Amino acid sequence: MKHLILFFLSLLTTVQVFSQKNLPTDYLSKEFHKGRREAFRALMPDNSVAVIFSYPERVFSRDINYIFHQNPDMYYLSGYKEPDAVLLIFKEAQGTAETYNEVIFVREKDATKEMWTGRRLGADGTKSQLGIAKTFNGKDFKNFDIDFKKFKTLIYDKIPTDIGNNKSGNDLFGLFETFKTKAGITKEDVVSLDLFRTITSTLREIKTPEELVLMRKSVQLSCVAHNEVMKAVGPDMSENEAEGIHTYIHRRYGAEAEGYSPIVGAGANGCILHYSENNSTKMENQLLLMDVGSEYHGYSADVTRTIPANGKFSEEQKAIYQLVYDAQEAVFAICKEGTPLVDLNNTAKEVLAKGLLKLGIINDLKDVNLYYPHGCSHFLGLDVHDKGNFKGPETLLKENMILTVEPGIYISPNSKCDKKWWNIGVRIEDDILIKKNTYENLSIDSPRKWDEIEALAKQKSTFNDMVFPKI
Repeated sequence: MKHLILFFLSLLTTVQVFSQKNLPTDYLSKEFHKGRREAFRALMPDNSVAVIFSYPERVFSRDINYIFHQNPDMYYLSGYKEPDAVLLIFKEAQGTAETYNEVIFVREKDATKEMWTGRRLGADGTKSQLGIAKTFNGKDFKNFDIDFKKFKTLIYDKIPTDIGNNKSGNDLFGLFETFKTKAGITKEDVVSLDLFRTITSTLREIKTPEELVLMRKSVQLSCVAHNEVMKAVGPDMSENEAEGIHTYIHRRYGAEAEGYSPIVGAGANGCILHYSENNSTKMENQLLLMDVGSEYHGYSADVTRTIPANGKFSEEQKAIYQLVYDAQEAVFAICKEGTPLVDLNNTAKEVLAKGLLKLGIINDLKDVNLYYPHGCSHFLGLDVHDKGNFKGPETLLKENMILTVEPGIYISPNSKCDKKWWNIGVRIEDDILIKKNTYENLSIDSPRKWDEIEALAKQKSTFNDMVFPKI
């Protein structure tokens, strides 16, 4: 018995020692998340309840999971970053003696599991740190007194069907099953799904002042990374090494991750829109297309620069680059509140089509789609392709939207044009904050003009002096 007591005391001591220090001080505040819940509630119909689940954990290799990434809607509305949780938001106050309008169920504290897989807030930590007054452990959801069927409207997102089940009834699988049983759900309600998306898209497409601080930081540090690669790159550098410079600088400035899988492609690889192998061992005298953005405290940048690996554009490379630059400038000129969103892509396509025709790469304006196969813009924020209400031509730009402007031209090998244009892929992508009568280019710190890129390439990078042992 004495040894058993000592064992449990050692566990408690270990957990105390594990309390984390020196955390970042610029996370979104609990007041921000509370304000987002209030804004969400204001858009809910009368006599309704919204149900928001965390994302599931995913297996990376056998018994090892990928680094967990929270459901952006759960993070936006609560600040909770762990799996196995569900948040309820009520339109009207619930209860009698003690009223409440929101409740969250989270992972229970567990000293042994925390020793292996990391700290947990638990119910008490969630209440104190995130400011959600009515907080319970996940196991309490099954017996929580709530009749979902009494509400006129249930609001929830699509329920995944491919998540693990640890048989406890308290994991995400168990929480979903409890919800479906309590709500009597046999088939998902399209109205509920659409309403959830409409509300979250309406909120997330307009950035608050607190979000703008993090977005600016995420984009700015991404620009630093792009600039450093411009200085460090050379014909003998590998795509993987260039990606590594981005990754190091992101972490150096406190970004937790990249907002998406980095695209670092030289030559023909840069003509593959979502190229992700990044395994070419030499760039040679080709263009290097880098579509890489950090994720800083949940907010993703999305910046693309295309640079000559040898530091100088060839005449053909320069001609295509200048055309893409001109298209981007034409789009910038109409970026302001009230502009139809579809006009951005229409403007880019028109400039690119006329330019390709003039260069003799196409013979008909409609053939621009052969070399410019994607759209020009998307919303940006908690997701790299962030939520927003897109309803075709009637969708207008609004103040404090953030979106990308990213025209491009991609001329793959064996394209139906003169061979001198083959293997040239160019995309220039910037992150734009919409204002009343103009715009702000958040990624302005990384040069876009071809001559400015060549000038930066002449500078020396810290990474040029790094020497590692041969393996």
